[in-house]
Amino acid sequence: MKGISTARVKQAKACFCALGSITTRSQFGGYGLLADGVMFGVIAEGELYLRATDSLEPAFRARGMVNMVYSKRGVPITLRYYWVDESLWRERDELIGLARQAIQEAYLELQVKTDTHGRLKTLPNIDINMERLLWRVGIRNVYDLRLNGAKRSYLRLLQQQRNLGLRVLLSLGGAIAGYHHAALPLALRSELTEWFEQTMALLSHGHTPGIRGVMKDLA
Repeated sequence: MKGISTARVKQAKACFCALGSITTRSQFGGYGLLADGVMFGVIAEGELYLRATDSLEPAFRARGMVNMVYSKRGVPITLRYYWVDESLWRERDELIGLARQAIQEAYLELQVKTDTHGRLKTLPNIDINMERLLWRVGIRNVYDLRLNGAKRSYLRLLQQQRNLGLRVLLSLGGAIAGYHHAALPLALRSELTEWFEQTMALLSHGHTPGIRGVMKDLA
């Protein structure tokens, strides 16, 4: 089946090349199909399924498309991906049009999700330059920053730019807690300062562990 799916991936890339940079990643035991990083379809067991949203699902059903069913630990799960049959493959213009809609809808959903989680630059101490630095290390919104915390976020930044000082750490801590870095509560400032000094001491002795290693050493 892998060979069949590989052939279908090649066919899909050729068909949808005008819609963006088409790439794949592992998904549901097959391949997720992405256009400029936005997933709009899945290829599994040699078949293509397009991703649906609330507004797009009726159009797929009206076309007679049926849901993908994925088995997880023996339990069938109905997914919001709809099967592209051979007749639709032959209707190339219609297929490309449906794929374009799937990409647009997926992108809009992604935007809504990002907006819901909040732009980083809306937080205290985070300007557009700091936001871009955080984006580069995979911290793309307020939710991501709070999930990682100030220390882990600082260590991620440190992997990209080694000359970051205490003020960056305090700024991250303040952003999460809702304070300007100059007005941090004393307890939080002291905790972050002590942690910063320990981290710098480790680095000065030639220790360059990954994020998990540093966190373990400083626990």
